[in-house]
This record gives sequence, structure tokens and C-alpha cells, in this order.
Amino acid sequence: MNVLFIIDRIELKYFEFNDLVTNFWIIKTLIERGCDVSIATIDMLGVENSQAYVHCYQSYLKDNNIFYDKTSFAKKQVEDFQLVMFRPDPPVDLDYINATYVFDFVDRSKTLVMNDTVSVRNFNEKLHAKMFNDLMPENIVTSSFNDVLNFVNRYEEIILKPLNQCFGGGVMYLKKGDKNTAVIINQMTQNGKRLVMVQKFIPKAVYGDKRVLFLGDQILPYCVQKVPSGNDFKFCEHADSNILKAVLSDSEIEKFKPVAKKLNSMGIYMAGLDVIDEKIIEINVTSPCYFIREINSHFNCHIENNIADFILSKIPESVLL
Repeated sequence: MNVLFIIDRIELKYFEFNDLVTNFWIIKTLIERGCDVSIATIDMLGVENSQAYVHCYQSYLKDNNIFYDKTSFAKKQVEDFQLVMFRPDPPVDLDYINATYVFDFVDRSKTLVMNDTVSVRNFNEKLHAKMFNDLMPENIVTSSFNDVLNFVNRYEEIILKPLNQCFGGGVMYLKKGDKNTAVIINQMTQNGKRLVMVQKFIPKAVYGDKRVLFLGDQILPYCVQKVPSGNDFKFCEHADSNILKAVLSDSEIEKFKPVAKKLNSMGIYMAGLDVIDEKIIEINVTSPCYFIREINSHFNCHIENNIADFILSKIPESVLL
């Protein structure tokens, strides 16, 4: 089977040996199962005569690591692939959005795209978490200075987040009475021109947040706690010391089952919730990290096999013919 991974530019640059990256493990497992896997980035996509195409590299396995053949760069029709894994990282900017449009010219009876690019385009990881607002901390989405000021005066400690970034990028903490309040609000909202997510600060954030992992409509039994780095208040460094073994409570599992089912029904088959004190702070759907190396170590398992099994099970018979 021919498989195409759309990965991030920085991931392509450091592609070889990068076992911190979820794609490394999935690609490696699919190659081991006999798949031909090509890789590309969003700038390598295009449309010609109403057909989506891609310039891509062939990847291969050697000495238990994956590489890509720099001499294999070739132009192919996207529909030549039975499966496309669309996993570039945010920011979800205009280039990112345009890349999702390319897949509107792909016959989905010939090619399965995961996660579905229409759903990824339509789902903002911060804002659309409000579809499950009862499972979130108190929050608003606004560009209004006064709205944010009233919110911090009410809850005293808050978090402000840009809507299109990842890995803690641009996230700010603000406490009532801070002498930089006006500067922070104006900077985050670009003087009232940009919407931001504003959430009540959860005190247990000092212990980090859990990554709850979905495959389809199922919650995986494996979980990690991502703890803040150094003097920061949030997780922003992918290092072994910052990723601890965690356990999902029965309450969390029951609360988050409907979230998994809803996202699955939208074509978002792979997702990760960031959770603090049983509250969802955001939903990762673009390129969710499954922390495979860490989970395998903590739980003595091979979660990449679960993921590969699921991915291959979703490919319709019509695509395989």
C-alpha cells in the first residue's frame, strides 16, 4: 500500500532518528508492515488540471531507524496513495489553510485522508473545545480589552491563548492587579483586532496537564502527565524529565467518551485532549503527539502497533482494490 505523510517543515529537517516525534513511530511501523511511505510538507502540494499532486520523498528503514532518500524527489498524484496522513504542525495560518484546500481535489473513494482535512480546517483547537464547554474551565473567546479585564477581575488568575499556535506558543498568564495588565491584553489581542481564548487559571496546572489520547471513538488506556519546564507555568519542552506516567480516572474516562465519539463522527480520528483537574483546556487535532517513546517506556507496551492497527482498519475495501 502507498502511504503519504504530510509532515512539518522542521520535522523534515530533523527527520532521521527523531523518535520523539509521533510520525517517526507510525512511519516505521507501517514500513515494517510492508507499506511504501512517502513524505512531504505543505509547500510541496499543488493542483493541476483539477488533480491534487505532491512532490515527495521516499522513506525507508535501515538499522531500526527511518530515513528519506534525497534523490527520490518525485511528482505524484495524491490519488496514487491509498492513505494520506495529514499532520503538519500549527500555526494554522493561510498557508496551512490553503494546503487543506488541495485535498478538496482528492477523490476520497480512492484515498483516505486522516485526519480529514475539511474537519481539521473547520476545527480550531482552542475555540472549538467550547463544543464541550461544560468540560472546560470558565472561559471566553474575545478581542475586547474590557471583556478580558472584567474576566481577570472576576477570576483573579487567568490564561490567555492565541487561537492558532501549538506547544504553548504565545500563551500568557495574567493575575489581577498586575502592572502589565494593559500591555498583556493589548499585545495578545493586537489592540482589539485578534480573538484570543481566555480561561480561568486552574491551580493544579503547577503539576502539569494530562494528555488523553483518542483513536476513533475509543480512549486509549495510556496517559502521560506533561509537567512545566523550569520557571515556566506550562509544558513547553519535550524532555524525559517533563513527561511522567499518569493514570486516567474512571470519572475522566466517562466524561471524555462523548468527546471521542463526537470527534470521530467528524472525521477527526486521532486527537489528544490536554486536561487539568478533569477539565479540558484544549483539543489537539492537527498533529497530536502520542508521546510514543515515553508511553512505551512507562507502560512497557508498543502503542505504535495500536495506532497502526487502527489506521489500517479505517481504509475502505474500495481504496485497497
